[in-house]
Amino acid sequence: MTRKRKPVEVKVLVVDIGGTHVKFQVPLPPDQDQPERRAFDSGSELSPGSMVEQLLAQTQDWEFEAVTLGYPGPVGDNRILAEPANLGPGWVDFDFGAAFGKPVRLINDAAMQALGSYQGGKLLFLGLGTGLGTAMVFPQQIVPLELAHLPFRKATFEDYVGLRGLEKYGKKKWRKRVSEVIGLLRAALVADDVVLGGGQTKKLKELPEGCRLGDNANAFLGGYRLWNEPQGPRL
Repeated sequence: MTRKRKPVEVKVLVVDIGGTHVKFQVPLPPDQDQPERRAFDSGSELSPGSMVEQLLAQTQDWEFEAVTLGYPGPVGDNRILAEPANLGPGWVDFDFGAAFGKPVRLINDAAMQALGSYQGGKLLFLGLGTGLGTAMVFPQQIVPLELAHLPFRKATFEDYVGLRGLEKYGKKKWRKRVSEVIGLLRAALVADDVVLGGGQTKKLKELPEGCRLGDNANAFLGGYRLWNEPQGPRL
């Protein structure tokens, strides 16, 4: 009887690129200790070349074979499709594979956290942060979405449930709009499961019906899964 070989785990450097910080770690299988997570400041002057230089300098004591980059913007065919709103220029045409000297997979940051949060069925992920990150995960498929700027009431979804909405309307009205938007999107997209992530979730008194709270650690799990679960959801 031939025994099936256990798939070899790819050691992945997972990078979550944010408007204020770049966070990164090398996730390990669940039966091992949680690895150290590191970070450095990002901001409006950060270029992709500078980011890679800092990452390589700060991971000299880590071993990894591949890289996942969670990018705060649209990604398609493993390339960045638009410059970021809160970082420096030069991201669209940058060759990350050459810069790292290792294979690189790019994924929208909301989609990466959605993949790490996935437990089955049709998952809708909503990232409540400075803006509104959106993604869905189906069996065998990751679907990055760009719903933030769709019209809603007198503005857009993001204008009401992002940071601008929180500051403009206050917590009480903001919470009502969050519940309203979640209800609309869940019904329209026929989602079985809704996960809420992002820093603004801390300002919710209670989770809207049918939702569960995500975790920033799920972004790193998603970046790991992108390489190590070939039978799972794919971009």
